[in-house]
Amino acid sequence: MSVLEGAESSRPRTRRAFRVRGIVQGVGFRPAVYRLARISNLSGFVRNDSEGVWIELEGKAEAVSDFPGLLRRESPPLAQIDGIEIAELDPIGETEFRVVASAHEPSAGAVIPADSATCAQCLRELFDTQDRRYRYPFINCTDCGPRYTIVRDVPYDRGRTTMDAFRQCPPCLAEYENPGDRRFHAEPNACSACGPSLELREAGVPPRREEEALAEAVRQLSAGRIVAIKGLGGFLLAVDACNEEAVARLRQRKRRPHKPFAVMARELDSVARIADVGEEARWWLESPARPIVLLPARPESPVAPSVAPGLAEIGVMLPATPLHHLLFRDGPPWMVMTSGNRAEEPIAKDNDAALERMAGIADAFLLHDRGIHTRADDSVVRIVAGGAVPIRRARGYVPRSIRLPFDSAPVLAVGAEKKNTVCMTRGDQAYLSPHVGDLQNVEASSLFEEVIQKFSRLLAVDPEAVAHDWHPDYVSTRWALRSALPRVPVQHHHAHIASCAAEHGRTAPVLGVAFDGNGCGPAGDLWGGEFLLSDLSGFRRLGHLRSIALPGGEAAIREPWRLALAALLDAGIPHDGLERISGVKRDLVRRMIEARISTTPSTGAGRWFDAVSALCGVRDEISYEGQAAIELEAAATEEDPGGHAFAITASPDGPFQVDLRPMVREIAAEVKHGRPVPEVASRFHSTLAAVITGACQRGREQTGVETVALSGGCFQNRLLTERAKRLLEREGFEVLVHRLVPPNDGGVALGQAAVAAFRMREERGD
Repeated sequence: MSVLEGAESSRPRTRRAFRVRGIVQGVGFRPAVYRLARISNLSGFVRNDSEGVWIELEGKAEAVSDFPGLLRRESPPLAQIDGIEIAELDPIGETEFRVVASAHEPSAGAVIPADSATCAQCLRELFDTQDRRYRYPFINCTDCGPRYTIVRDVPYDRGRTTMDAFRQCPPCLAEYENPGDRRFHAEPNACSACGPSLELREAGVPPRREEEALAEAVRQLSAGRIVAIKGLGGFLLAVDACNEEAVARLRQRKRRPHKPFAVMARELDSVARIADVGEEARWWLESPARPIVLLPARPESPVAPSVAPGLAEIGVMLPATPLHHLLFRDGPPWMVMTSGNRAEEPIAKDNDAALERMAGIADAFLLHDRGIHTRADDSVVRIVAGGAVPIRRARGYVPRSIRLPFDSAPVLAVGAEKKNTVCMTRGDQAYLSPHVGDLQNVEASSLFEEVIQKFSRLLAVDPEAVAHDWHPDYVSTRWALRSALPRVPVQHHHAHIASCAAEHGRTAPVLGVAFDGNGCGPAGDLWGGEFLLSDLSGFRRLGHLRSIALPGGEAAIREPWRLALAALLDAGIPHDGLERISGVKRDLVRRMIEARISTTPSTGAGRWFDAVSALCGVRDEISYEGQAAIELEAAATEEDPGGHAFAITASPDGPFQVDLRPMVREIAAEVKHGRPVPEVASRFHSTLAAVITGACQRGREQTGVETVALSGGCFQNRLLTERAKRLLEREGFEVLVHRLVPPNDGGVALGQAAVAAFRMREERGD
């Protein structure tokens, strides 16, 4: 097919075919084409197929030529046009425009849209007493509702979704078949007469249904009870966020002593009562994806202290579904909404599984009978350096693609061990899966394989290679080694930097700063505080942080005081400030460090956050990943008091090393003499920002490269990222930070895919 967009024809009437690719199914695209064709006095037809949307138009040459531009300007809000290919056809004298049935040829990979929050029109109908869908919990249209979580296959038609269990009543069917209606081929279309329904279950009580179920759920939530609610991508556990006793009970039952809970608020005014909401945050809160947004908490907030203990921020979201809006109409204005699972398990999605797995957690279950085909947790973003940084990319964003800066052979990337996601490429598009979780969990490992199968089917991708981490014991690596595909190993921190570069469309070398906990280096050593010269074909280690000993391995991560002791001993000073730790424990760990028994060295920047957190007395033991670092940032003052001392040591034949022992000595002295912890914590963040800047200056001297990419879990930290970015830009660097995928291990799969695809492209000479 030749691309002739915008070309003129000398004939008075012309006919052209338009192949439209992108997110163009399930978003009201065909009705929009129908309306625009009628307005333009064009005949022909539009249909869905397995590649996207196919349009044939006949009419005046000028109107046909102008149509692609008109379509791009007037496409529906959830649509994303990735490309329009155009071919000349012979006119056939057609006089009407039609919407025809989908073509069901073998799938070539049409793109399914992400789930979208209830639109304003549906919300008005939901609370309109004269509307036939008044208070119907599953109201939707082509501008909103479930998509990715209910679809089984493409093309995106009702029979390929979990809605095929519901036969539409005559009024719904009339809407569904009317090209002029906003519910034309809205595949989840239904009403109370023909669609999904609610049911509330609790032990020893007959099930309640519909309005009675909703009213009882509201009553129980208002009374401080815990209700499991089936949502778009899985179950959520809900409780009144202002009821301290109820929140504490949820923590105890879920075995989640400290990790913060997210809060759903009734409306934007309710958010503003518990958190500071800037313009950027407001946009994300109200966006169709409805992510959890991490915001500065108000000190006078009525939310229970145990919702986010020890933190200065709170994760807040607005209602995403009609059911949420109905619960908030009469229920508490703020509710904890946390994933419906036990610790580290994937979110529950099926009624029977939820009833079994959460029997000891929830007091009642608000169920419905619309199936969830694919799990999707709530997405999480944080406002950093003037924009949103994804922390978890899931519901509302998946499977929206990330454009690569080159055409790619089809590649599967299987990601990291924790915060796992997988990625598939097709052409110049990369598709990152929703959050899978920690693959050491059996259920998450099973979900990992399920996601790979679904992505391959929906995208019609038959991968030519599988990219994986260097770590030999990752579940994802072992899966790749068992597969029959050619394998492309990608070093963990190279993948981090590649993910940042790829989302910014860069293939040229960058100075990569990869700061995270631990990742496998070339010799099986632990990296994590790395300065790399990196492009998509490879990397060179320019420098790294001085390593810190991990006495007891994983035990050192669970007990950061061990890292504090290791840092003090390495700096040659007494273990002052750790008297609160049992002397027997201290002596045992000290002997381990001195004898180098079960004491692996790591350059991980995250381990330095842990060590300093314990040095300051902020956190000695953790109950969730990253807790010590998160609480250290929360303790830090916003004012920048300047950093501590450090040294950069050159090596004649190897990478330079950043020596943080001077910093440790200063921190120990500050703590001993009673300097306020907020100042000490703030100085530590400024120190690392200065370290990054100094190291990048040295890297620029060696390479001439002036673009810096910041990636790795440490760059979820707002203070570190903003201070480093400010210092780097002051020194003339261009700074890339994540905006599309998480800087943590949730973005590693994109980097793996980009590296593997680029290498394959080079090998083929493309």
